[in-house]
Amino acid sequence: MGATFRALPAAAFAQGEVAADTEWPVLRKYEGEQLERIAMPVGGLGTGSVSLTGNGALRDWEVVNRPAKGFTPALSGATPFFALWFDNGEARGARVLEGPLSADAYEGSHGSREPTHGLPRFSECRFGAAWPLASVSLRDTGVPVEVELRVFSPFVPTDADASGWPMAVLTYRLRNPGVKAVRVAVCGTLPNFVGVDGWEAERDWKGDWQPRGARRNRNTFRTAPGIAGIFMDSAGVDPKSEQWGSLALAVIGGGDVSHCLNWTSPQWGGALLDFWDDFSEDGRLDTRPATTEDAPAGSLAAGLRLEAGETRELTFAIAWHFPNRYAWGTTEAKRTTADLIGNHYTTRFRDAWAVVTEAAARLPELQRRTVAFVHEFCSSSLPEVVKEAALFNASTFATQTCFRTPDGKLYGWEGTADQRGCCHGSCTHVWNYEQATAYLFGELAWGMREVEFAHATNEQGLMSFRVNLPLSRAQSFGKAAADGQMGCVMKVYRDWRLRGDDEGLKRLWPGVRRALEFCWIPGGWDADRDGVMEGAQHNTMDVEYYGPNPQMGFWYLGALRAAAEMAGRVGDDRFAATCRELYERGSGWLDQHLFNGEYYIHEVRPPGDASKVAPSLLVGMGSKDLSNPDFQLAGGCLVDQLVGQFMAHVCGLGHLGRVDQIRSTLKSILKYNYRETLASHFNAMRGYALENESALLMAAYPKERPAKPFPYFSEVMTGFEYTAAVHMIQEGMVEEGLTCIRNIRARYDGVRRNPFDEAECGHHYARAMASWAAVLALTGFDYSAADGNLRLAAKQGRHFWSTGYAFGVCEVGLRGAEASIRLTVREGEITLSRVALPGFGPATLPAVRKLNAGMTITLSARRL
Repeated sequence: MGATFRALPAAAFAQGEVAADTEWPVLRKYEGEQLERIAMPVGGLGTGSVSLTGNGALRDWEVVNRPAKGFTPALSGATPFFALWFDNGEARGARVLEGPLSADAYEGSHGSREPTHGLPRFSECRFGAAWPLASVSLRDTGVPVEVELRVFSPFVPTDADASGWPMAVLTYRLRNPGVKAVRVAVCGTLPNFVGVDGWEAERDWKGDWQPRGARRNRNTFRTAPGIAGIFMDSAGVDPKSEQWGSLALAVIGGGDVSHCLNWTSPQWGGALLDFWDDFSEDGRLDTRPATTEDAPAGSLAAGLRLEAGETRELTFAIAWHFPNRYAWGTTEAKRTTADLIGNHYTTRFRDAWAVVTEAAARLPELQRRTVAFVHEFCSSSLPEVVKEAALFNASTFATQTCFRTPDGKLYGWEGTADQRGCCHGSCTHVWNYEQATAYLFGELAWGMREVEFAHATNEQGLMSFRVNLPLSRAQSFGKAAADGQMGCVMKVYRDWRLRGDDEGLKRLWPGVRRALEFCWIPGGWDADRDGVMEGAQHNTMDVEYYGPNPQMGFWYLGALRAAAEMAGRVGDDRFAATCRELYERGSGWLDQHLFNGEYYIHEVRPPGDASKVAPSLLVGMGSKDLSNPDFQLAGGCLVDQLVGQFMAHVCGLGHLGRVDQIRSTLKSILKYNYRETLASHFNAMRGYALENESALLMAAYPKERPAKPFPYFSEVMTGFEYTAAVHMIQEGMVEEGLTCIRNIRARYDGVRRNPFDEAECGHHYARAMASWAAVLALTGFDYSAADGNLRLAAKQGRHFWSTGYAFGVCEVGLRGAEASIRLTVREGEITLSRVALPGFGPATLPAVRKLNAGMTITLSARRL
């Protein structure tokens, strides 16, 4: 065994050892009918987003503090779009920079509702993506240039602010394949929709959004070094409204710039006609008289000359700044100033123009770091479908599902409905499943733990599973979820290991201990303190289970194990012993009494009446008859019955029950819940998988089914499927797990569903980010910053790793009895004392080392 160190010079890393500044990775390519449903969110972490469609258009402008599916601001005769002008002396003309129209653009009560349906467009289109990077290739035999649009917003794991820019960057790469020079220009148009958010507005008979909320909006042309653009704000929108703010459209880095601050009258299509005539003439924009429109449209063009065979770029940025986020669950009519919570990103920038000017100075660095992350991830040895599932679901960070308050803390809806958030409060029993936050942005994950234990947990130990805002209201929801609360105990253990901060753990420990002790209150989940939950257990199925069951049982076992470890770390030895004793008793009981020979079942124990149940445990969505409750799992084979075991493996806690029974259960889930086709499947609830699609059902009843099982038993939901699939991989059933993941992604193929929007109770559902756990399972990654120990699978290949505070790659080589390990840090810092591969002796460093970005360490180990 030995170790060598090599610190890369800063200059080498700045230039990109993987040539990241000149590459644009593509993980998945789409064409033809696969383009139909694509809408990739582009925006910063917690800032909102605009979506790039498969044909290169921009839709779903969800930047004004709320979801807005279908909102493309068509105001004052204009809509957001980019267009190309060209002239090579033989061919001259203009095209909207979009591919063919989608199939659903062809019909409407008054013709097509596609905003740019009447503009000439490109006949060929292909889309490539490795979120947050996208590329759209456009070709047309009538156009003498080839176009590749590259779109991104910065995303740098470990650096939440570098990942939190409220903007979309669009670079049009223009190539002249001919033998004659071509003059070209690209023009972007954006209506000033300050005051309009897709919800407060109304549509007219043509489907255009009417500026009901816009009042005396104004456009101003501005310049800064290397930048020219249009700043959009309002002199009439109420500065306290959610819709008040600013926008910016800018050209970064050059080109012959011209602009128009307002279009002419939109009467009978006059505004679009005037614009198209003007731009088509020479690729430049002429000024127009001032308008009386409340929402004037601005256009910005940049031109250049392409010599034969030459490729050049024109880069545009669209930025937004809407500071007035109000607490979830409040309505505009009843809001007060106490409900204003704000946005973190708007504390960093004065307005949208400041976003553009500050981003322009850092754009090469931000793009390099973003591309470097995507390159390292996509060039790893992971199966392509796992990369896709993990990376594409990470786009949820940029949607309205997530936001950050001015103190920097991250919060999330469960998902989003078309025009409002869906199920508020960073719901613990949903966010328990996702793993991306902890492994990409450790400080944000730790901030969520601080909210849960330092704010949402009361003196009795009741953790409100939905957090009301502002934080002074964190406990006002006043209801506890058994799985949510136990999962948070496991998560704080996971996040402490990744962080390695004992002082931080000590600060949260009183709340963590109370949260676990809450299980033992009279009428509680485990009132008799035997390590088994028997009480009323509200859970992620939105009902209460009565009696012991595997779903809550394994969460509880995992929480007891995690609490024992943390208690020992902070010196609370007596509590550690209590947790270990309860764990041992509970684990043995579940294995003996709930395993039916194939899988674990629910032993229903009706409480009789509500007087025997702690009131805070009844949320009011379950059965009203507690003598014979409906909505129970009972003898069903539940897809995520072992979710606590899945999480225990993520946390490095090992098995919580008998290994043979756990693996039998996973085989039973495949046997009973797996459907190669749903053509003959009956589902009484929501349809997330249909007809000939393959999926894992939420539950199956191979023997007897209750008359009214829990509500979602016949559904299919991807977050639960990922949990089961990843657990299969963790237990060595690799191909079976990968098959389940492939089935999920086959359903989100662009033909039937958006590849960047795995829905459950809303779009961009947080639980789907459980997909990141597949990265951990296949690489064997486990890390504890507390002792500097890193474990990886003994697999030859290039493994991506991340801790939430650092990320990089580890190249493992196997030759006979020898293993070589080359670990490189790309961002952040990691403390390392040894690296372990199963079956090999540990590769121990001479001393504990802190490895920073750009550093590489080479180790060797010998097979045992």
